[in-house]
This record gives sequence, C-alpha cells and structure tokens, in this order.
Amino acid sequence: MPAYVLFNEASERLLFKEVQPSDFENWLPFHEEPLSSQYWSGLPTDPITACQQQFDRIFERYNENLGGMNALYLKNTNTLIGLCGVLVQEVDGKKELEIGYSILPKYWLQGFALEAAQKCKQVAFTKKWATSLISIIQVNNIPSQKTALKNGMFLDFTTTYHNNTVHIFRIHAS
Repeated sequence: MPAYVLFNEASERLLFKEVQPSDFENWLPFHEEPLSSQYWSGLPTDPITACQQQFDRIFERYNENLGGMNALYLKNTNTLIGLCGVLVQEVDGKKELEIGYSILPKYWLQGFALEAAQKCKQVAFTKKWATSLISIIQVNNIPSQKTALKNGMFLDFTTTYHNNTVHIFRIHAS
C-alpha cells in the first residue's frame, strides 16, 4: 500500500477509498465547473485534459509513495463526492505533508471538505506521519481558507507555489 493514504478509513458520512481509473467519469464534473479552478492558474482549460492530468498525478503519487488523494464516497449511497488526502509536497525547498481536498460542486457547502480534512489530520497525527501538517491554498480562495481554519490550522506564511501566490496554513500535533 502506498504511504500516507487513508484507504478503508471512514468518517461520519464518508468512506475513504483508493482512486480508481473508473472514477474518472464521475470526477469530470469537477473540472467542467469553472468555479472549481478559478483560483489556480496554469491548469488546462479543457476539462478532460485537466481531469486526466489530475488522475495521472494521483496514480504517480501512489506509485512513488508521495501520499495521495483518496476517493471520498458517501456511506449511505456509495456515491463519489470528492477527493481528499495527505500529500508529500515541497514548499520553499522543504518537504511537508499537506492535507488537500476537492469536492464535487453539487456537494459544496455541506461540510464534506472539513469532515474529510479532519479525518486526514486525525489519521496523520495518530500514525505519527508528521509533527505538523499544512494546506496550500491560493490567496483568493476564501472557502478553502475557511475550511483550513475550521480544521484548527493557522496562517503560517505566504509564498509562491507552482506560479501561484499561496497561503500556507499549518497545524501542529498536540
């Protein structure tokens, strides 16, 4: 099993599963919604290309033990609603573990990103993967910043990451 994944974990409403190539069609609506990528520059404008690049990176991370996104399924319907995981990232030359999250637009504003991020935090600290975790969030992405704050994170610093100005939110293990 790849490192830093939550396969077979669960939260109150969500099951964390390994992303499968068959999830592609169900995830494509994320990239078809312009608001999903409004804060991040440098992404392909074609939804199929953007989704394929994301899936390629997910499987590359699995293969290289760089953490990974988990497919988030609703427990009660077994429906894919998002991706969330713990990712090995390099920020300003330093290796960090990041909690990353994306939710399909039809499931926005229902607390799923926070629920998934909290589960990632709990598992990462329980398994002692790191003494602190970050979230890399574009400076204008207020909804994701609010999720990070609700997850107990604080704004640590601002930097440039993949040609985007980002805030680095952080939480330390207690």
